[in-house]
Amino acid sequence: MSAEGRRVVVTGIGVLAPGSIGREGFWDMITAGRTATRRITFFDPARFRSQVAAEVDFDPRALGLTANEVFRNDRFVQMAMIAADEAVADSGLTFGAGGAADAPDPDRVAITLGTAVGATMRLENEYVQVSDSGTHWLVDPRYATNFLHQALVPSCGATELAIRFGAHGPATVVSTGCTSGIDAIGYGSQLIEDGDADVVIAGASDAPISPISMACFDTIRATTANNADPEHASKPFDARRDGFVMGEGAAILVLEELEHARARDAEIYCEVSGYANRCNAFHMTGLKPDGTEMAEAIRLALGQGRVDPDEVGYVNAHGSGTKQNDRHETAAVKRSLGDTARRVTMSSIKSMIGHSLGAIGSIEVAATALAVQRGLVPPTANYEVPDPECDLDYVPNVAREQKVDVAISVGSGFGGFQSAIVLAHPTRRMP
Repeated sequence: MSAEGRRVVVTGIGVLAPGSIGREGFWDMITAGRTATRRITFFDPARFRSQVAAEVDFDPRALGLTANEVFRNDRFVQMAMIAADEAVADSGLTFGAGGAADAPDPDRVAITLGTAVGATMRLENEYVQVSDSGTHWLVDPRYATNFLHQALVPSCGATELAIRFGAHGPATVVSTGCTSGIDAIGYGSQLIEDGDADVVIAGASDAPISPISMACFDTIRATTANNADPEHASKPFDARRDGFVMGEGAAILVLEELEHARARDAEIYCEVSGYANRCNAFHMTGLKPDGTEMAEAIRLALGQGRVDPDEVGYVNAHGSGTKQNDRHETAAVKRSLGDTARRVTMSSIKSMIGHSLGAIGSIEVAATALAVQRGLVPPTANYEVPDPECDLDYVPNVAREQKVDVAISVGSGFGGFQSAIVLAHPTRRMP
């Protein structure tokens, strides 16, 4: 927390996730324990070891994008724009020329967008065109779109959002692998705490369901081989798990300085009380079983918000469904929360919507904010056979009504990234 004591709240949420369209559809789906994992339909996956994914069915034109916006932008940018539109509408803020008299100063509005792989789908599709399906080593640029350069630089996502909402403050893309979504929201909250912005449009988007992405994870055997039963292929913390299910999606939050939100009588979902990230400097894809770095991120994030471990009621887990991650994360929660770990509820929504790489952190933060606001904890679907090394309360299969004053969302990413963000109910520190 900054010396000035500026506090950060969430006033808008937008989600585009597998199996649903919009925030409320997403919430209804995950609290019902429904899964959106299926055999890949974007291309023929027969040659791959893992042939399942969690795809988003959406029509960008029907959801408000123009034909030009669809043409020039990769799928990950399209999803970010749609989620941002919903979040901003939800917040009640107006931006740009013609806005309300109390519209935020454009110089005080920032963008922080996370993504792990950026415009992977467009780059791959364009390469197929310019190389004539790989026939030519020297590619022919005449067959490329004029917007190919946008597919090369992930910053195009932040640029599109800044233009869309007339944001003249800092605009940043955060790419820290699978913690990108948490880190983008955490960085956005720090901009407000430090006095660099009053409003931040923060979140993440990824669209990685492409042949090259599936091949990358096939190589290291990180994704599931349970192709016969796609709906139940994602099994975080279950002893039968054999890898994660690739996903896609986006979630955007409107972060706002508390007094700025109060001045316009905004509805507040929760307060962002603390955020921290660490790197284990250990291995590109491996994790130490003791969970030290994730535990340290949790401890530091709690410390920022002056939150005691025994106040934590819910942990939204990274819960990827790989054996090393689930055991590492269980150990980290025990190490950081002590005796409270045995009483806290903990669940993984990746069991239902897959692992959308950089986007999943923001989607999980959105789910955590809704759990805090609504007093309902989403379940871990497909959990049937306990793993003796994963022995906490993972909320099996059925959502649980529970008053949540403080929740933590955690993430773990290739490269050793470990992140934690703490969300608190608005009444915890507010009259």
